[in-house]
Amino acid sequence: MADSPPVYPMPSTVYGPVPSWRFGNSLGVDLIVETSTCSFNCIYCQLGHIQRITAEQRLYVPTARILADLEKVDWSKVDVVTFSGSGEPTLATNIDEVIAVVKDSWRKPVMVLTNATLLHDAATRRRLWRADTVACKLDTPDEDIFQRYNRPAEGITLERVVEGIRALKADGFPGRLALQCMFMPINRDGAERLAELAASIGPDEIHLNTPRRPYPREWYRESRGNHTEAAPVQEVQLKVITLEEAREIEEIIKRANPDARVLSVYTEAPH
Repeated sequence: MADSPPVYPMPSTVYGPVPSWRFGNSLGVDLIVETSTCSFNCIYCQLGHIQRITAEQRLYVPTARILADLEKVDWSKVDVVTFSGSGEPTLATNIDEVIAVVKDSWRKPVMVLTNATLLHDAATRRRLWRADTVACKLDTPDEDIFQRYNRPAEGITLERVVEGIRALKADGFPGRLALQCMFMPINRDGAERLAELAASIGPDEIHLNTPRRPYPREWYRESRGNHTEAAPVQEVQLKVITLEEAREIEEIIKRANPDARVLSVYTEAPH
């Protein structure tokens, strides 16, 4: 009789908690898991080149499997639950179900990191309603740079992304609306126009970042979090903005957005 093939455990849909320069100990929730899947393929993504570039929304991982993983968490070590992981979390149609369980069962604040490509859809916006913070990616005010920098799925434009963020605010989203802006040499000169665009949206917070983590040549699951061990794949250190440039950009953003809380990785994180 032939030996049975080995049975490998399914990868967990939760990871961490990992230290976040913005929010303390963050427990990651991954609604996609199996492979990197996103409607963006950003040149700086910590996941590397996205394997499946799509704007298709569907159920990627059954809710029951995610809840089983959440049951194993030591919640005393968790400050915030962050929906991110192996790609764009709003691609998963059960994101609202998982948010509700986290809020009702463990009463932890929830943050969703999104590229906002699907926020033009009212049903998607409703799924985020119970999140405490929705942090929307907005890296540039320029369509050409947007296409080269964020490399979205076919048909996605910067205008559609901005309209979606504005629609979430116009709906009266009860949580905090944040903009997360990643700066590299390619987009640093657009800081003033980006500051004006942000002001026209009116976020509660603006998070300024630069890619301090290297870019992996291949996707591997541990890249979801702030891994401390050596990566099992080749990595490339990306070009970042300098401390002086970061301070200048921070002042530009603050002047145009006096009512927003502005956080910078250069200020909040150790160097």
